Formats: sequence, structure tokens, C-alpha cells
Amino acid sequence: MNSEKPRVLLLLPTRTYRATDFLDAALKLDVEVVVASEEPATTAELSPKDTLVLDFRYPTIATQKIVEYADTHPIAAIIGVDDDTTMVATTASVALGLPHNPISSAKATRDKYLLRQTLAKQGIPVPTYKCFALSENIEEISTQGNYPCVLKPLSLSASRGVIRADNPEQFTKAFQRITKLLNKVKESKETEAESNQFQHLLVEDYIPGIEVALEGILINGALKTLALFDKPDPLEGPFFEETLYITPSRLSAEIQDDLHCATAGAATAIGLQHGPVHAELRYNEQGAFMIEIAARTIGGLCSRTLRFGTGMSLEEVVIRHAIGYPVETFNREKQAAGVMMIPVPKAGILGEVRGKKKARNVNGIEEVNITIPVGGEVVPLPEGDKYLGFIFARAETPEAVEASLREAHQLLEFVIL
Repeated sequence: MNSEKPRVLLLLPTRTYRATDFLDAALKLDVEVVVASEEPATTAELSPKDTLVLDFRYPTIATQKIVEYADTHPIAAIIGVDDDTTMVATTASVALGLPHNPISSAKATRDKYLLRQTLAKQGIPVPTYKCFALSENIEEISTQGNYPCVLKPLSLSASRGVIRADNPEQFTKAFQRITKLLNKVKESKETEAESNQFQHLLVEDYIPGIEVALEGILINGALKTLALFDKPDPLEGPFFEETLYITPSRLSAEIQDDLHCATAGAATAIGLQHGPVHAELRYNEQGAFMIEIAARTIGGLCSRTLRFGTGMSLEEVVIRHAIGYPVETFNREKQAAGVMMIPVPKAGILGEVRGKKKARNVNGIEEVNITIPVGGEVVPLPEGDKYLGFIFARAETPEAVEASLREAHQLLEFVIL
């Protein structure tokens, strides 16, 4: 490869949905790519300088390997594509003197209790919250808080393990269910730094109102909102299964401005300064409330709803910014777009998917992507961590996008054994 090309290190976990889209974006931008993952790539022997094997659970060790690699193969930018890679991307960027967020801010995005503490200290509105050890007396603490409340793990994402409780009996059952889940996942995820996150859970007051997702990018500390997604399906519990994301938002310009300002304020409060931001917010008569904020792009395949300029992907925007190219003028296309994250109706083995052709033929539908293979295990929330797949639509209005997605979903039939 041409050595004058900027070299970008992509941190791509083996389980990520994002590999193809980021690699395609890098190819379009003609940058040199090094892929880091937990396992050797199939092409590693053919091109060893283009691959790295890293254990993302141990940022210090992974950073040392990246620094050693960079001694002979200079790196222009490091991009972590999901939550599991945030800390490695940050610590390695610090070590190499690349543009980065403070390590403290990356830690805050990876620990819901720390995030609440940090926001509260900076005067950002947060719900009443408390952290409990899994070993505490459940019956006793179930009488101490307000109802309704939400119980959630400190580090899991995509609403995994998040449960609403309206009374002490529901609280006790939710606490026990989350404890069982955390005990199941901690062996594969636990590191010395994260062990606390699998021994505690967060309990906070339930915030009523509409929920949205904001996709943005921080440029020298200033937030540029790239897209605001409405979530038309109510997310009221007991589980918080996300389905529809539609953009542009149908909310008033005043509310959209409030949501932008709330996200910018939260990012500043925890110290985020550089790169992509994905935020989940609620809005009611009291204003905007930050639910989650992460130093990464939107998860799953949802970024495929977004196009900028003359058809540029979100991944292209992120890579451009990472290597120092200007992105301030890039705006989302005017056409409305949306995605349905196909929910899992019940646990079992996926036996068959019917109606895919009919769903694809619905007006406005661009793609129906079933991401769990036939024969694969399906697990619903709150224990599950995978959707059945994604449906994408594009049309002139958000209303038309939503109608197309709902119609296509109705035409799909999942045989779960």
C-alpha cells in the first residue's frame, strides 16, 4: 500500500455488526486500514501488518501492543466501533498522542452509576438513583425507594437487563432476574477493572415521556447533531425493547433544540470532546433528561439509515473526522429514513423466516436483513443481546417511512422452535 495514505486502526470485535460498513467506508476514502480483533483474521498470514489481535477487556495490555505496532507502522487515528472498544481506543490514542477524549470521560460512558454521579455533580438533571450490591437484602431495599423505578446493570447495553418495577414485589423479581443475568455473563466479560460492574446494579426513578436517540459528532468539544431519531413505539416497560427509529424527528424545533443542548451539556459535563456521540434521551413537561450517552456511533446496522452530502455514510463521516478532514458542513439528506430492529417474540431456535420477499416489496423498503441464521438461538429481552434483524425504509416523509416499516414487519413470520 501507499505509505503516504493515513493509516487507521479499526477496533472490530468479532461479534460486531459494524465491520462491513466501516471497511467499506475506509475503502471509499482510500485510507490504509489495520483491523484489530480478539481473534486472528483469516487473512492475517497473508498481510500481518494489516491485522492485530487484541483482548479488549484489558486496555493497558492492548494499548501496549498498539504502541509497539505503531513504532514501525505509524497510526493516524484509532476508531472503536462499539462500547467494548471505547476504553482501548481512548487509552491507545492518549499513549500515541492522537486526538482523544479524556480517559475519565470514556470510563463514565461505560459505567451507568459513574455517569449518573458525574452528571449530577455538574448540575445536569438526572433521576433519583442509587447503586446496590447484588449481595444486599432485596426485601429490605425494595421498600427504600420510589415507584415506579428502573433497575439496570451498570455496563450492559441495548436495554439488556433493564427492567421497570412498580412495587416491591416486582422490584424483588427484577433484582433476582438481573442478578442471574449478570452472573451468567460476567465470566466472559469480567476484567479486574470491570468486576464491580458485575456485582452491583443501578436503581433509578422511572422518567415518563417520549424517548429519542441523538447521533452526533464532537468537533473540538462542540456538538454537531447529525440526526435525531424519533422512537414512535412507547418504551414504558417492564422491558425496554427498542423497535422503530425514524428521522428526521417530528418534534418541534424548540424541543429538538432542547435535546441538542441537553446532549451537548452532558458531553461537556463528563468531558467528552472528540468524535462520535450516541445519546438516548427522554423528554416531558420538565424538559430533557439524559438516559445514556456513549462515545461511539449508533449500534447494530442502524447507521445504514443515515446518508450525508452526496450519499456519504455515517462511517465515512467518522473516519474523515478521525483523520483530520473537515466534516462541519456535512448534513443528513432531506429524505426521511428509518429502521426497525426486529424484536424477538420468544426464546428458542430460529427454524424458518417466511415472507421476506413480500416484505422487501413493500413500497419504500430498501433492505430486510435477518441477522440471526436459521438454526441459531434467539433470546428475548431482558436477557437477550441480539435482534432478529433489521428492516430499512426511505421515503419523502417520516410518516411514510413508519408505515412502510410496520407493514413489512407484519408480513414477516418467524418460526421459533
